[in-house]
Amino acid sequence: MVRLTRVQQQERTRASVLAAAKEEFTEHGYAAAKIDRIAERAELTRGAVYSNFPSKRALYLAVLIDLVEGTSADGSPEPASMEEALGAFARAWLERLPLAGETASGGRLQLRSLTGVFDDDHGRAVLAQLAGLEAFLLGAALEGGTSERRVRLASLVLTLLGGAGQLADTAPGSGDPFDLVLACQHLAGLGLADAWAPPYLAFVKPARPCRESWVAPADLVDLVGGEPVDLAVDGLVAVLGAGRLGAAEEAFRAARAGEQVTVVVVVSDAAEIGRLVRLRIADLMGCLRRVLPLPSLRIVLDDDAAVATALGLDDAGDETEAAMRVQGGAIVARAHGRGAAHAAAGS
Repeated sequence: MVRLTRVQQQERTRASVLAAAKEEFTEHGYAAAKIDRIAERAELTRGAVYSNFPSKRALYLAVLIDLVEGTSADGSPEPASMEEALGAFARAWLERLPLAGETASGGRLQLRSLTGVFDDDHGRAVLAQLAGLEAFLLGAALEGGTSERRVRLASLVLTLLGGAGQLADTAPGSGDPFDLVLACQHLAGLGLADAWAPPYLAFVKPARPCRESWVAPADLVDLVGGEPVDLAVDGLVAVLGAGRLGAAEEAFRAARAGEQVTVVVVVSDAAEIGRLVRLRIADLMGCLRRVLPLPSLRIVLDDDAAVATALGLDDAGDETEAAMRVQGGAIVARAHGRGAAHAAAGS
């Protein structure tokens, strides 16, 4: 008989819980799902489920992450035009629409539906920040290194597709995916006056020069490209709470040409808010990497605050906004508060 190590047993238990939870959410939906039934399906105790996932919401998000990250995302040739790029992105996104005959609960899981999952003020506020981050990431990819900002265009595309998802959630089979693809393509022709000029940047205080040695945590992974991240390399590091994700674009725009830019996302609740951030970025990147080169920005989820602590931010939380310039393995400039990335980039 093969004896499993403790880690192997934990992994097996977690996999059993996820498989059982997927069946439960597919059959009953999020609201009606029961932890007791999930435990019974997995042939485990209720306590074993909660030892791996502290809440039903955390478990639901874990199931969605498993679904999204298990989807194939092979790259495609770079589109020849903006219309072609938006059409290809829309087709990739619309693959989540439920198929005919699928149950309502199973369809919502396929849609990555968060209806009724985050109905508290804090969760809704984080979702709003994530929507802005997603628009920025898609817009930056559409820009392809050009000087033309395309975040407003990206926001319109995601609003259209998100509306289609909401309609499919409440009235499956409504709408024509082919029409939605054409609509996204036509959005490329809108004459949007899109410029990056936040008025507050003129009043941002300069970063504080310093010379502080630090040790960057190991085993960090970029949520955008999926590659390992070495924060000791020269560049700009912005530390943003889940409630301040809109400042990611500020770091991207303020950085020097060719400079490595990393956004470190800190959260107050790793099990729920941390998983939500990971889910939404993984979902967008799964579509985007099939269509366009990814934006030159790295995002690291710091759900255990290891990076923030190493950078000297012991009280980092959802409202944190700070930035550092790293050079020669040391922190050479610091800035805190609104406009921190702009200040650190100009140091």
